[in-house]
Amino acid sequence: MNIYGIRAIYRFEMARTFRTIWESIAAPVLTTSLYFIVFGKAIGSRMGDIDSVSYGAFIIPGLVMLSLLNESISNASFGIYMPKWAGTIYELLSAPVSWAEALLGYVGAAATKSVMLGLLILGTARLFVPYEIAHPWWMIAFLLLTAVTFSLFGFIIGLWADSFQKLQVIPMLVVTPLTFLGGAFYSINMLPPLWQKITLFNPVVYLISGFRWSFYGIADVNVATSIGMTFGFLIICLTFVWWVFKTGYKIRN
Repeated sequence: MNIYGIRAIYRFEMARTFRTIWESIAAPVLTTSLYFIVFGKAIGSRMGDIDSVSYGAFIIPGLVMLSLLNESISNASFGIYMPKWAGTIYELLSAPVSWAEALLGYVGAAATKSVMLGLLILGTARLFVPYEIAHPWWMIAFLLLTAVTFSLFGFIIGLWADSFQKLQVIPMLVVTPLTFLGGAFYSINMLPPLWQKITLFNPVVYLISGFRWSFYGIADVNVATSIGMTFGFLIICLTFVWWVFKTGYKIRN
């Protein structure tokens, strides 16, 4: 394995993050802080508990997941799209770096940035809402698994996109609505029975439910199912990336 190649890609991507720290880190944290102020304090103080958890604390996992999904996709898609746009992708393809090593560099950096952001948001949430983490190791595991999986998904979007506009289509029109409808601000058990069944077709439900279980020991769906669905999506993304590099789809022409 070409450790030097992986390290070079990883360090380049991480350096880009710290050059644009306001856009990469500060802006998402400030945006999420506004959610805590509006939903956690202003609205949450007028709402009752959900499954014995205050509303302000209940929405913390959903807000972290909302930022984590968007940032994982954005970081990874932009990271691989820029070499395509600038034409330097051909240097990567001709270098002694395999597709798996390039993937480790780009996705590893994107996932690292997303986990850093998630932990910063958790720390920020403590300023607004008191909360406890029932299963801290499972919380870290869900955080890492989600960051890696959606960084892979973002990498695929970056390979597919042929314009800056297309980089935003799926995150804005698909991922964000699915997150809002996936129980970020409510429990799906509050929905009518028919809508509960329909909501189970939303893959984000399993991510938020499993992540919330790691905090409070409550979940809308079985935790094992949440883990299985996430791993399944991870395998699909890995398979697609392997196929793209094998065939050269969207990167060699």
